[in-house]
Amino acid sequence: MRPARAVVASAATVAAVGAGLAGARVLLQRQARIARRRIGKPLGEVALDADRVWGRRHEGEPIELAMFGDSIAAGLGAERRKDTLGARLAKGLARAANRPVRLHTAALVGAESSMLAVQLDSLPHDYRPHVAVVIVGGNDVTHRVPVSTAIAHLVAAVERLRALGADVVVGTCPDLGALRPVPQPLRSLGSRLSRQLADAQAEASAFAGARVVSLRRAVGPFFVTQPDEMFSLDRFHPSALGYRRTADALLPEVIAAWGSS
Repeated sequence: MRPARAVVASAATVAAVGAGLAGARVLLQRQARIARRRIGKPLGEVALDADRVWGRRHEGEPIELAMFGDSIAAGLGAERRKDTLGARLAKGLARAANRPVRLHTAALVGAESSMLAVQLDSLPHDYRPHVAVVIVGGNDVTHRVPVSTAIAHLVAAVERLRALGADVVVGTCPDLGALRPVPQPLRSLGSRLSRQLADAQAEASAFAGARVVSLRRAVGPFFVTQPDEMFSLDRFHPSALGYRRTADALLPEVIAAWGSS
């Protein structure tokens, strides 16, 4: 039997650890409230409607490009529809393929990975995208969705899109550590969790047959070093320049996806 002094010491240690964890949770919850208050919703919750045929000067039947995921895929933060991510990708693909591109945006502001199925369900029954771009994950991190749950929904969406005949490009979860309105240590925690999710997304998406672009590696440094230029009014969503940089990172894989379709 352990000596009474050891038992008391052990109990005290457990109590101290428990108190520390409880204190950390309270701190993170308080910082989350601060971040929400700082960011607010100055952009609203509806992105500009950029769905149309881009590159009309080109001949031929339009290439069908579809966007799925969250506010980044929807283009929230762009002040002109031609600056949304979908429009930039459509214009870039039209130039590369010398064909017009019809953009269809199913992405929704605030979407988690679990909402990808709803977005796919919203497609017209006869719609068949040639290329589909999926960007999701940030809301899974902020809403503390388990990585395994988020990944399961993403893989299911990729598989459904592949079954429709689409080539899929997945942009992995951005680095939430770039969000300056989020105080420390919550920002560092967000960076670590978003990196873990992005790595899991990359592996699972590639295994499911998608092309993968790490947005954290490709454009994350720009958001860290040039926050005033890369972020929009709310300092949370990309600006026109932020979307241009993001489109530049995704476009080579989008073009490659069309070339293999």
